Amino acid sequence: MSRDKEHGPDSQPAISHLMRREIQAPLAACIISGFGSVVGRDKAIEVATAAIQADALEAGRMTAKKYGKNSLRELSRVVREVWCEGDALVIRMQEESDERLSFDVTRCGYVGLYDSMGLREFGFCLSCSRDEPFARGFNPRIRLLRTQTIMQGAPHCDFRFILDQG
Repeated sequence: MSRDKEHGPDSQPAISHLMRREIQAPLAACIISGFGSVVGRDKAIEVATAAIQADALEAGRMTAKKYGKNSLRELSRVVREVWCEGDALVIRMQEESDERLSFDVTRCGYVGLYDSMGLREFGFCLSCSRDEPFARGFNPRIRLLRTQTIMQGAPHCDFRFILDQG
């Protein structure tokens, strides 16, 4: 998988986040399935998830550099400008402060994308598993607490980013 580069506040991406996933998903699913036939499906998804999370960690670091700051206010901008671009996500903001960024995703275009491609079984691995390491890369003091995702059948995703004071 190619390095997932987020874009900065003064530039536009060549393609949207959702389109990037649409391009990556078929090849990633093919590789995961191929390895799954050798090492078992669960092990293949576990290894793929670890690699995707390492990529997300680096993408978070790169995005913080491009935005020039790595506070929750900048992360909120990333959510709105990058993650939600093209109505990929519809969010309901709960709290936005220097210590907390809390929102619910009420509609997820990634679910629809993976469903339309017949790849929903890989959706959490390919997309949702990126969120926590991306936040950690963006700022090592930011923690994501999330108990549910639409991808896994919940009615909404509950994103709760908290800035550790330590």
